[in-house]
Amino acid sequence: MSEDNFSINEHEEENWKSKTAVKKEMLALQELGEALVKLSEGELATIPIDDDMLAEAIATARRIKHREGLRRQMQYIGKLMRKSDTEHIEKAYQKLINGRKEQARKFHELEQWRDALIEKGANAIQEVIERYPNADRQHLRQLIAQANKEKANNKPPASSRKLFRYLRELEEH
Repeated sequence: MSEDNFSINEHEEENWKSKTAVKKEMLALQELGEALVKLSEGELATIPIDDDMLAEAIATARRIKHREGLRRQMQYIGKLMRKSDTEHIEKAYQKLINGRKEQARKFHELEQWRDALIEKGANAIQEVIERYPNADRQHLRQLIAQANKEKANNKPPASSRKLFRYLRELEEH
């Protein structure tokens, strides 16, 4: 019998968490709930929320304007999240955030390509052609020449924007 008691106590120790660890988990779930409330309608639609009460609580929090009421609603959302399985919600949210980071990275990369094209001119065109074989060399030359002319005359960078849009189209295709 003492062996049975020992195995039960051993199992309890494995599942035991300190108050601090439990509180950190609760706060993390509440922060996830706050992040979900702040998402746009389209972004929130990509998050799989199976619990109807949780979905309704998030919708209610989005309508609340009073700060104290919103704080209490966020605590309620945290409570609901503690009671439900949030692993798939966390994964979908991380996927959404990582997608945003990837878009920002691509955007900055395209800006660097555009700036290099405007500064280096014909030398950088070959690099773009190697990266994007479908690129129109003549169109790139025209956009670069127009962008440099606008820059020299202190005009708005319309051609620079057109060049960026063209590079983005190449990237997408």
